[in-house]
Amino acid sequence: MATKLPLTLTRWGIKSCYLATDPLIQCLTPHLSRSMATEARMPAAAVQQFPPFSSSQYHGPIAPDVLTTVYSFPSMEPLRFANYPANRLHLPLRPDILHRAVIFEGDATRQGTASTKWRDDVHGSGRKIRRQKGLGMARLGDKKSPMLRGGGVAFGPHPRDFSTKLPRKIYDLAWRTALSYRYRRGELIVVENAVDIEMSEPRWIKQIMERNQWGNADGRSLIVTKNVRPNLFQALAGSGEDGRIKTQDDVDVKDLLELGRIIIEKSALDGILEDHISDLNRTLPSAVKY
Repeated sequence: MATKLPLTLTRWGIKSCYLATDPLIQCLTPHLSRSMATEARMPAAAVQQFPPFSSSQYHGPIAPDVLTTVYSFPSMEPLRFANYPANRLHLPLRPDILHRAVIFEGDATRQGTASTKWRDDVHGSGRKIRRQKGLGMARLGDKKSPMLRGGGVAFGPHPRDFSTKLPRKIYDLAWRTALSYRYRRGELIVVENAVDIEMSEPRWIKQIMERNQWGNADGRSLIVTKNVRPNLFQALAGSGEDGRIKTQDDVDVKDLLELGRIIIEKSALDGILEDHISDLNRTLPSAVKY
């Protein structure tokens, strides 16, 4: 129950207040009340003394690991579970970071080779075509003028670099955010290493896609491998309507978000996560000690 303590009139017109039993209010009351010469002092027993805060006593929440099933390919029989830290495969969705990463990758792929000739670059004489006045026509210079056919192009494109910059830590976070988004939706399928098929005919991979509901009718699929698998790559090259296949080095964030699901080798997934953890290697300030 709150205890009523008599206080004199203060700046805000408070004649009395109630001191609740909440430790936070008990701790802050001496600092929030205005000190006056005629103010009655608060009893020492009413103010609870708390020990000073020490950062060494604080232990933040530990993110649990997440489990994913590793399947055999192409039978898709479950083999075992694999553990991954939550800060690598269970991050919250950040559309703003994913958007910045996709734009960054798209700008880097633009060639920027479009080029036109200005009037100084066009071959031809610089002689004035007609006199300046007296003919009733517009003023005109040489035949390389942008107003004439065969002349230069005014304000035309020239070779340039369209690439933009993005901090490495934000880009790495976008990779793990995209994988986490797929994982939470059940669209990240981890298979054993060195996946391949016996024959390189497209009908084999098409049957696998249809049986597992990975084909064109179900949104297509992206297969990511550690290295080039000859039969699998050749088969998907003839069955591109069902999906795409890329190695770990060729895939990017846009590829992870574009198709219906991702079938990825465990070694390729481990390699991607290991290559994009720069934002996790943070050093604590010297003033903070755990």
